[in-house]
Amino acid sequence: MYLGIDVGGTHTDAVVLDRRNVRAFAKVVTDHDNLLVSVRAAMEDVLSQVKKDRIERIALSTTLSTNAIVENKTEETGVLVSAGPGIDPENYHIGRGYVVIDGSLDHRGFEVKPLNDKEMGDAVQMFRELGMRVHAVVSKFSVRNPAHEIAMLKAVETDSDHVTMGHRVSGMLNFPRRIATAYYNAAVWRLYNTFADAIAQTVDEYGLEASIHVLKADGGTMPLARSRQFPVESILSGPAASVMGIVALCDIHEDALILDIGGTTTDIAVFAGGAPVLEPRGIEVGSYPTLVRALKTRSIGIGGDSKIIITRSGMVRVGPEREGPSMAQGGESPTLIDAMNYLKLADFRDRHASERGIERLARLWDMYPDKLARQAVDFAVNTIVEESRDMVNMLNERPVYTIYELLQGPQIEPRKAFVMGGPAAAFQPLLKEALKMRVETPPNFQVANAIGAALTRTTAELELFADTQKELLHVPSLSIEHPIPRNYNQQAAETDLKRLMVAYLDEMGLPGTRELKDDVEIVESNAFNMVDLFGGAFRNIRVKAQLRPGILD
Repeated sequence: MYLGIDVGGTHTDAVVLDRRNVRAFAKVVTDHDNLLVSVRAAMEDVLSQVKKDRIERIALSTTLSTNAIVENKTEETGVLVSAGPGIDPENYHIGRGYVVIDGSLDHRGFEVKPLNDKEMGDAVQMFRELGMRVHAVVSKFSVRNPAHEIAMLKAVETDSDHVTMGHRVSGMLNFPRRIATAYYNAAVWRLYNTFADAIAQTVDEYGLEASIHVLKADGGTMPLARSRQFPVESILSGPAASVMGIVALCDIHEDALILDIGGTTTDIAVFAGGAPVLEPRGIEVGSYPTLVRALKTRSIGIGGDSKIIITRSGMVRVGPEREGPSMAQGGESPTLIDAMNYLKLADFRDRHASERGIERLARLWDMYPDKLARQAVDFAVNTIVEESRDMVNMLNERPVYTIYELLQGPQIEPRKAFVMGGPAAAFQPLLKEALKMRVETPPNFQVANAIGAALTRTTAELELFADTQKELLHVPSLSIEHPIPRNYNQQAAETDLKRLMVAYLDEMGLPGTRELKDDVEIVESNAFNMVDLFGGAFRNIRVKAQLRPGILD
């Protein structure tokens, strides 16, 4: 059996699945001051309903890293950067401890200018004085040659608890994005690992002999051990869980909208030709573009617990503020779900408390309570519809990538929507009318995110670079580097990368690695001919492979 846990903004959901059958589920209030309390409560509830020794896999989606960045609760990080001519790394300054070191490599990975040791020594002293114990080191062409990043690592590691090296976060070439990705990975490292320690300890306390996985933003999972090294990949794992929940629960072959309505936000996603749309270059984190690949989602501040607000002009709006639970659940201010209770569109908890709250707010503004409640619901529905249409229009203005491929041809035109989350059943008829399309709620829509987490399989990507003039092969994210012959070619690179991917999956401890090798695919393969000053012909080869996202059989 599989145990899936989704830590949401309002509730933490847990579900136990036997294949695709739900054997137990739980929903508890999320304690933002101590997420572990919520996780333990949800786990304890579902484990009391099943034979826990049958659980072989645990998968978790968490808001921890995202919240830390949004709420500016990250750890101060020392950053060492080297670039060279052609770009000013000061343009990508991030954090208080950001130092540019003189020295550079060219686009082939050849050293143009060695690093300035004195500048590195001065930077390390500054980090020490500022009390910085986590660091990020990034050089411009480190994916072609990590030598400068390794040198910077050696300079700071004595005074560091963790160092993120830029070439390990991605094999993609993008210097500004690599700086931001490495910085945020280091900045959330300690907070995330404290949480990971507690999760591992909790699993041990319950006597579970199960592998632990964490959902990534791209709609795959990673083993807990890898997430400890690269916690930045867990950003936006919540929206990814909702998308993968729909993949697990519904058989989609067409363009479609996915709407996950929670207590705090509504997450919007789009399927193109039956596959989730992906942000291939990387998402923005804290206003900085990164190399974190993610499913394309949009979050808006509309949820069941969103506060109803009356403007000075008498306009009724909902959210993005959330001051606590609905009055139906013991809160002090009327929320969207209270308005739905008042209109008998929903039947959630204490309807009489909802009615009292709506009537009291209406008296304050000399309004009819039913009109106030209707305007609140209409505002929420119209906002969701407008944001959904805007997202589709935005996608149709650029090339569209799904988790499987680049789509070329006709534009995305959703004719169907799937709505999930606690209030989904109440919203379904309202959205059907507003969107003018079929709107469905999947089975177990209340805990679809946790189901998505439970059933999402592990994904991985590797990139290989080979330079026949240097006679060197390099796989940046694995820190692999070894010699190759001058006649090394593109086909040999693809074969080597597939072999390395299978070995990497096996090293991660994934069950059925031999079967997984059939799902490893080459997604990019290029070879560029080069001629040196003496007429020698060489090749610069770049190959990318992936085990793409999907649902466990």
